[in-house]
Amino acid sequence: MIFNSAEFLIFLGITYFFYRVLPFRAQNLMLLVAGYVFYGWWNPRMLFLILLTTALDFCCALMLRKGWLTPTQRALPSLSLVLASFLFLTVKWSGGSLELPIDWQGWLPFPGAIAIVGLINLLYPKLVALPQAQRQKLFLFASIGINLGILGVFKYFNFFIDSAEALLQSAGVNASVGNLNILLPVGISFYTFQTMSYTLDVYREDIEPEEKFFDFALFAAFFPQLVAGPIVRASDLLPQLSRPRTLTLENSVRGIYLILFGLFKKVAIADGLAASVNTVYNSTGTVSWLDVIAATLLFTFQIYCDFSAYSDIARGVSKLFGVELMNNFRLPYFSKTPSEFWQRWHISLSTWLRDYVYIPLGGNRVSTSRIYGNLMTVMLLGGLWHGAAWNYVLWGGYHGALLCGYRLLGIDFSKKTGDSRNGAIAILKAVTATVIFFALTCYGWLLFRANSFNQIADYTRILLTDVGNLSLSMSKPTLPALIGLPLLLLYETFEYYAGTVHFYDRYPSLIRGALYAILTLLIIMGTSNAPAQFIYFQF
Repeated sequence: MIFNSAEFLIFLGITYFFYRVLPFRAQNLMLLVAGYVFYGWWNPRMLFLILLTTALDFCCALMLRKGWLTPTQRALPSLSLVLASFLFLTVKWSGGSLELPIDWQGWLPFPGAIAIVGLINLLYPKLVALPQAQRQKLFLFASIGINLGILGVFKYFNFFIDSAEALLQSAGVNASVGNLNILLPVGISFYTFQTMSYTLDVYREDIEPEEKFFDFALFAAFFPQLVAGPIVRASDLLPQLSRPRTLTLENSVRGIYLILFGLFKKVAIADGLAASVNTVYNSTGTVSWLDVIAATLLFTFQIYCDFSAYSDIARGVSKLFGVELMNNFRLPYFSKTPSEFWQRWHISLSTWLRDYVYIPLGGNRVSTSRIYGNLMTVMLLGGLWHGAAWNYVLWGGYHGALLCGYRLLGIDFSKKTGDSRNGAIAILKAVTATVIFFALTCYGWLLFRANSFNQIADYTRILLTDVGNLSLSMSKPTLPALIGLPLLLLYETFEYYAGTVHFYDRYPSLIRGALYAILTLLIIMGTSNAPAQFIYFQF
């Protein structure tokens, strides 16, 4: 189920109706069921992974801090896993119909889950009796290890196997390990990082562990941001879910506007640019310098509109339920330096990597050489987080090199000079810095979008040696994209200089109404494109 689909509009309407008529605790249970329906719409079998992650981190966090669980806190995760193993791993889900397996192998997950859950409960008295330090290390490693293990198997196993085979073959060794025939769960990186950060925060005593299993399950499966973020911290989201929420007209109106603006960016612009980008990056023929420039520039805006649209819609839908999510994007293409870019782009991931990887490695408190090593480590991991392909790692390394390079050169626009006489010069420098870094960012998106290292090499060579070749084979973007992209650039320019996302409040209602009408019209025009999944679903 994707946001830009009729199914989601129906789903949202039904969910919102029941939310308004139910009391607080029933609201939470209904939202939890809605989260499972929303995620299970792609593949019900993958719901077992969410429930496994939920039960794991709920129990690990309580054992980290309290050292014990109440009978209810043991029973609910245990029963949930056993029931999930039956419903999502044993029962056959195909073509909308359900049937039990007819062979003994199809029944294995169910007794297997019972055996594992039973063994853990038998070991529970011994785990409680462990010394505190030993117990904390055990459950911290269990949470991190199992979460990363699940992520590694489903997202990276085939990638590393293929890479190892290619490396051995290049050395003259024939090796064939074989791939696992597994399907990548939608958004697995997002919800894994979200629940894992909860356990880490509990271990560091930044937050108290959640004692209600269903509230924590809702935190792990809150449907607006479940599959493509933002990656919300427990300290921000859990308090909002564990107490009654107040719905206000202002929040509802702002939520509807965020949904409208997100659909405009996704349906009118991102999907309208996709075909043009694909004609160049999926081409098997020759392309020109202008083709590479134009397609890369359009992809730069396609991925921004696609990803930020999801965050906008997620934030808008959450507002309808009285929940505030963090802003995941703050005008990233106005950045002057790579450090500023990562304070504006995918903020929930960049802050996650800062808090749980960069700072524990020493951050800026170590020697200069180690700072550069930490920056490269974080960005390489950030690149690998995006997908199981070497071009993503290269993209991460490229941004790591930019961070190191700008730091080495001492380029920093965060400090303001107080000399007003140099105002014009300062503006010129800022604009020049923004243009230069934007060009560097665009080349990074070439690395990200390319289908192979050979394509990266070919397109880089074309950029350097075919300068001035203005022949264009790229297909023309759709009309909604041609109209919507300049409108978006104008809108964000006003927002940037106003310094607030609510800058439009100062304009008369007639102008705001015209804006809403134009956005709605462009969305309607954009629906002529086939609904496309959001790019970041694969991450």
